[in-house]
Amino acid sequence: MRPAFRGAARYGDVERMRALLDTGSDVDARDRYHQTGLMLAAQGGHAAVVRLLIEHGADLNVAAKFSLTALMLAVVGGHTEVVRLLVAAGADLAIRGSGAPGFFNKSALGLALARDALDMVAVLRAAGAPE
Repeated sequence: MRPAFRGAARYGDVERMRALLDTGSDVDARDRYHQTGLMLAAQGGHAAVVRLLIEHGADLNVAAKFSLTALMLAVVGGHTEVVRLLVAAGADLAIRGSGAPGFFNKSALGLALARDALDMVAVLRAAGAPE
């Protein structure tokens, strides 16, 4: 992943991200930690960048180390709007984390329940997420 792409995702720079995508950046490129731009934007709560990456066909269900997805990272970060975007776009609600402390065998709903994030619990349950 190019540093400019990583920075745009991580810091929520939607205009820079748009320019990078328009000039051919790989929407699903990974960094040295195996995270995609979607994961970085979701983790940071950058809804506009998440929306843009979804529009450009980002893989919603690709997992980084320990099987963590953008949806799980949005839940852990407490970003309800991003959770809504990912759910609406069709993120897999059944994927479970593996190996990372606090994530082992938990789905996005399990993570939301563990954090008492009732707004996210409601969104995920309404979408049919398994515990």
